[in-house]
Amino acid sequence: MKSEPTTYSIDDLKRVPQQTDHWEGVRNYQARNFMRDDMRKGDLAFFYHSNCEVPGIVGIMEIARESYPDFTALDPHSQYYDPKSTPERPRWFMVSVHFIQKFKATLSLGALRSYPPLQNMVLLKPGNRLSITPLSPAEWQFILTLT
Repeated sequence: MKSEPTTYSIDDLKRVPQQTDHWEGVRNYQARNFMRDDMRKGDLAFFYHSNCEVPGIVGIMEIARESYPDFTALDPHSQYYDPKSTPERPRWFMVSVHFIQKFKATLSLGALRSYPPLQNMVLLKPGNRLSITPLSPAEWQFILTLT
């Protein structure tokens, strides 16, 4: 799950009460579907810092609450407001995440690209701009060996 550290970083998640927060503002249907349809309470996810000096995986979080309507889509004062989303027919969803671990060093995008076991990872596909992408169990386990 990607976030720009100037917007919301792993340190921000670590600082919030109970180290748990909602993951708001996903406005891509495919990323929304991954969150809404595939994420289950207790699943683990990598926290990825994007659009920064060294983009890469910076830690681990756990899905603390399965998908529910993204309330920011209903707030006209929110940057994530969507007038086509209603309480009866929400277009956008979020999950809640819980901080698990911050890595000592960032697993950079460049480093991830260098490992043959990760060659099919969705994150590394040319043109991928999704903020949420799935991993295979083998990819997850391999990345853990790098931390």
